[in-house]
Amino acid sequence: MGAVDTPQPRAGKKKGHGFHRPKRRVGVRIDMTPMVDVAFLLLIFFMVTTVFRTPQALEINLPPDENKKVEVAQSKVLSVRVLPDERAYWKRGTDPWARTAVGQLATVFRSFRGNKDLVVVIKIDRDAKFNNMVNIIDELDLASLTRFSLGTLTPDEKKEVETL
Repeated sequence: MGAVDTPQPRAGKKKGHGFHRPKRRVGVRIDMTPMVDVAFLLLIFFMVTTVFRTPQALEINLPPDENKKVEVAQSKVLSVRVLPDERAYWKRGTDPWARTAVGQLATVFRSFRGNKDLVVVIKIDRDAKFNNMVNIIDELDLASLTRFSLGTLTPDEKKEVETL
């Protein structure tokens, strides 16, 4: 708590010229303990309640059984193949392959926006950047295409699109 000290009387008087009135000074002593306590309580409160960064994770639902086959009409399948040099090829059903850059797949996905029946099959080459796969999944999410499958690109599939 704050305290005010009263002046102490002087022990002796000085001899001097004339009448000299001594200055009265009041000593002030402030106890800083409560302020330090409050500061530390605030510091601890903000350290405990602050969220620095939430972890970002992709939620992927895997099929319950590997051997179970799901029949899907070919017209409801959008195939995407990604090569290491930022090239991507896509086709729907029996249409011919179309070439685009990985960054431009967002415009392709927008044309199928919200189609609940469409299944997107993404085949990525092992030498392609991991960031490409993450960006493609993000673009699928933005286009509300929730049914997709991921796989690695086989050499035969890679030769099929490299000739285009």
